[in-house]
Amino acid sequence: MMESRDPICHTCGEQVGLNSNGEAFVACHECHYPMCRSCFDCEIKEGRTACLRCATPYDESSEIADTKQEESGTRAAMESHLHVEQDVGLHARNISSISTVDSEYNDESGNPIWKNRVESWKDRKNKKKKVANKSVKEAPVPQEQQMEEKQLPAEASEPLSRVIPLPKTQLTPYRIVIIMRLIILGLFFHYRVTHPVDSAYPLWLTSVICEIWFAFSWVLDQFPKWTPINRETFIDRLSARYEREGEPSQLAAVDFFVSTVDPMKEPPLITANTVLSILAVDYPVDKVSCYVSDDGAAMLTFESLAETADFARKWVPFCKKFSIEPRAPEFYFSQKFDYLKDKVQPSFVKERRAMKREYEEYKVRINALVAKAQKTPEEGWTMQDGTPWPGNNTRDHPGMIQVFLGHSGAHDIEGNELPRLVYVSREKRPGYQHHKKAGAENALVRVSAVLTNAPYILNLDCDHYVNNSKAIREAMCFFMDPLVGRDVCYVQFPQRFDGIDKSDRYANRNTVFFDINMKGLDGIQGPVYVGTGCVFNRQALYGYGPPTLPSIQKSSSSHSFCGSCCCCCPRKKPAKEKDPAEVYRDAKREDLNSAIFNLREIESYDDYERSLLISQMSFEKTFGTSTVFIESTLMENGGIAESANPSTLIKEAIHVISCGYEEKTAWGKEIGWIYGSVTEDILTGFKMHCRGWRSLYCMPVRPAFKGSAPINLSDRLHQVLRWALGSVEIFLSRHCPLWYGFKGGRLKWLQRLAYINTIVYPFTSLPLIAYCLLPAICLLTGKFIIPTLSNLASVLFLGLFLSIIITSVLELRWSGVSIEDWWRNEQFWVIGGVSAHLFAVFQGFLKMLAGVDTNFTVTAKAAEDTEFGELYMIKWTTVLIPPTTILVVNLVGVVAGFSDALNGGYEAWGPLFGKVFFAFWVIFHLYPFLKGLMGRQNRTPTIVILWSVLLASVFSLVWVKIDPFVNNDASKSLSQGCVSIDC
Repeated sequence: MMESRDPICHTCGEQVGLNSNGEAFVACHECHYPMCRSCFDCEIKEGRTACLRCATPYDESSEIADTKQEESGTRAAMESHLHVEQDVGLHARNISSISTVDSEYNDESGNPIWKNRVESWKDRKNKKKKVANKSVKEAPVPQEQQMEEKQLPAEASEPLSRVIPLPKTQLTPYRIVIIMRLIILGLFFHYRVTHPVDSAYPLWLTSVICEIWFAFSWVLDQFPKWTPINRETFIDRLSARYEREGEPSQLAAVDFFVSTVDPMKEPPLITANTVLSILAVDYPVDKVSCYVSDDGAAMLTFESLAETADFARKWVPFCKKFSIEPRAPEFYFSQKFDYLKDKVQPSFVKERRAMKREYEEYKVRINALVAKAQKTPEEGWTMQDGTPWPGNNTRDHPGMIQVFLGHSGAHDIEGNELPRLVYVSREKRPGYQHHKKAGAENALVRVSAVLTNAPYILNLDCDHYVNNSKAIREAMCFFMDPLVGRDVCYVQFPQRFDGIDKSDRYANRNTVFFDINMKGLDGIQGPVYVGTGCVFNRQALYGYGPPTLPSIQKSSSSHSFCGSCCCCCPRKKPAKEKDPAEVYRDAKREDLNSAIFNLREIESYDDYERSLLISQMSFEKTFGTSTVFIESTLMENGGIAESANPSTLIKEAIHVISCGYEEKTAWGKEIGWIYGSVTEDILTGFKMHCRGWRSLYCMPVRPAFKGSAPINLSDRLHQVLRWALGSVEIFLSRHCPLWYGFKGGRLKWLQRLAYINTIVYPFTSLPLIAYCLLPAICLLTGKFIIPTLSNLASVLFLGLFLSIIITSVLELRWSGVSIEDWWRNEQFWVIGGVSAHLFAVFQGFLKMLAGVDTNFTVTAKAAEDTEFGELYMIKWTTVLIPPTTILVVNLVGVVAGFSDALNGGYEAWGPLFGKVFFAFWVIFHLYPFLKGLMGRQNRTPTIVILWSVLLASVFSLVWVKIDPFVNNDASKSLSQGCVSIDC
């Protein structure tokens, strides 16, 4: 195929095209920024009169005037046609999951149940045609006058964000060392394979297999970090462009999702602080809505949220008046710093003291609710009006929605409007699969679409509060930038945590992942979704493809499918090919021909109307039967659907969270949060990237969100176990990155390597355990996995270790991560690998292949320290056994090795060095585990010691009995020698 030489528009991805003189169309004569005429006209209509790149005012040339004249002749037809498209649901991105219509859509006579809906849509269409024709007859405002009225300052026309690539002095050496390390690895494996150790062949073979897997894992982890980048946002430019003085704010609305399940495990006070930080965020109040999902249907959560709504009337104006940071009261008042810094208002001290007293009283009320909820009454909970609480049976209850604050709700103490606060508890019934957190998030998507339908969604865990009140503005610098945000599915923020000691013994901060790996992914197709602190484009959650995605050429269809995804995007065609109405009819006729079902027997509809009917039915098969929700999915810029009746919105919201709403739809399969894994976050982001979307990583100077991390050893290992189990589930599912999403070609190869790494890393536990046991085995048997080293082998080993060290040093240099954080991460990689990852592999295979769900529960605990007391808490769990056993075996091996060296004389110390070096490598990596196991008071559960000593003793006795690494000839000669000596 010959490639066109015409430049490509950077806004829509189409060719720029020619002007009336047959030359390439030029929008800006200063920088020649490539933009097609259609996009240029849209910029002029929206009041942007300066170039987006260089901020030079556009030239009012004659060809622009010609363009206006051409548009005025066809405006009436185009507007009426666009209104028709809105009514019938034609969208720039289509869903292709068209399947057979069940009998539930037909009545007894075979006609569609919602036939009347089509009639109402036709009536609305005719009304809109009349309005469009009337608007054409009115005298238009001269465009020069519009441009003068909407003239933007130069700052507002500049980009809202920029990419800061790494300096070449840092990136070039980093890449060179990676390539050198890859070459050294090849030479190293050539030496290892060609120089077997005959005296310990099983040990040698095991070590080589493990080393090959480690090299493969290193490639998967290293090469996605090939092009790390940083990003910078410009909040001032965002305000200058979308918040002009004297005009309503044009910032996009955002719906916040907060998820909670059990108020006894997730304290209501922590959830309340998260909600308060959201309500006080620095963003227009009419653009913010907070939805709290109570998946446990607890009356305690409901009552604490009511108290929180009342306290918010005092807290929100206080935060905005004095620019408080952070805006979660518990964490603001507990900060140890000079709170008078940067405060200039004399009344601040007095009002702060009064607000702290108000918060203390609020805490007392919340704690009273918690104390009351410790014992459930036999007859169940009763609300204040005397009616039973609908959620007394947590597994069988109706859907519940309560709007506490909002446009028509209570105002703050200063009379100002507050953001909307909505309590949601979806319906639960026996016999239905509810899909845990992913199902709750999908229910919130539908509820918010019916009630507010903000174009962007931010989800937070209940223990992650807003630490930076301008965090939403940071994300909007990407989404609302016309050059950046069109194909962005989500903006991910790093996770930061409170309450962790400085040494971060168990790598709870996960700094290496968030500051190194995620920056590397941001340079490819974007960071992975990590479950919280993420702002979504709602359209991406609906399964649509990005609008800037180039079509995949097909000869027989006007739609292009995204690989294995059930998402398709309409094939873009130049506007000059066909009349828009003809293109629309062809697209709908394509839907009619491709549908499995056929409604040609309905004589009251022509082909065009039947195609509309089928299109709407295919939407119902995808999104469910709520017409209000379906219409909201077609509104790319958000807002309440026109067909929605405000008086029935709550009833419609209750309908979309019913437990049977998702049946026979694409929820959890192709749209929303994806089901099939306990780590639904990885799976959801992966599906979006497969459709061609990209994600961005935002790291503001002040962390956007902060949360609470499981800090003690047992809880940390169980957290890692859950993550690893989710990866194994994805590996065994149809969404495995090894084979999913190849047809569309929209997932970049380095991005695919990163996703493969996220699902295969738990399997590293098997070679890692073997490799951690090898030093002890070598010390106990006197054998070694490496033959006598030659000069070449010594150079290879030295080069390999140097390349590993230099790669790590260069990563620390460009990422800013401290060497202590890096070393903690390396240590916990070994600790988690030999414990949680191992259990996750076996549990995953048992669950996915045999249907056996094994839970490794945490039981006993004991702690006496006050500060960081949880760090020294000991909880018995079976996950602790493998690393403890490895520690004991290696310590026994070191003792046995030194004993043999003392008995063997001077020549035995040389071979001992290599064996002891590897044994100490294992011990040093497991040292934080040993320290956490012993605790500050050196108290360890007896059962852990007994199991570990038992396993180590059995292993040693079996080893002495079998002795597999001693040659038969040597053993025979040894026995004959003993007989001759008569021993």
